[in-house]
Amino acid sequence: MKKYNVTVDGESFEVIIQETELGTSAAAQTSAPAPKAPDAVKTTPKSDTKPAAGGLKITAPLPGSILKVLAKPGQIFKQGQTLCVLEAMKMENEIVAPQDCTVVSVEVNEGASVNTGDLLFIMS
Repeated sequence: MKKYNVTVDGESFEVIIQETELGTSAAAQTSAPAPKAPDAVKTTPKSDTKPAAGGLKITAPLPGSILKVLAKPGQIFKQGQTLCVLEAMKMENEIVAPQDCTVVSVEVNEGASVNTGDLLFIMS
């Protein structure tokens, strides 16, 4: 006999398989659902939301190239408005303001290559 854990529609079950006389396997029994694993916790990188000396720092979430920079120093942005467009893996990704804020400085230019965690903007 062998025991397996099987997940169906997010619910886990323990299944016991036993050999029959002909050497084929057949499901012998199932038990009550196994304890469900905790759901993944979504987190936001600290550098994107935590004000630091000089203001809120917005960093690149993934490596790529800057296609457009829409933010200029002194501009006011509402939460969710696009600051710049980052091309990564042939997809355009909008980098948006995480909260209502004002641009203190723009640390990147159009056409620049960035790596994950590179500073893009400082906001207040």
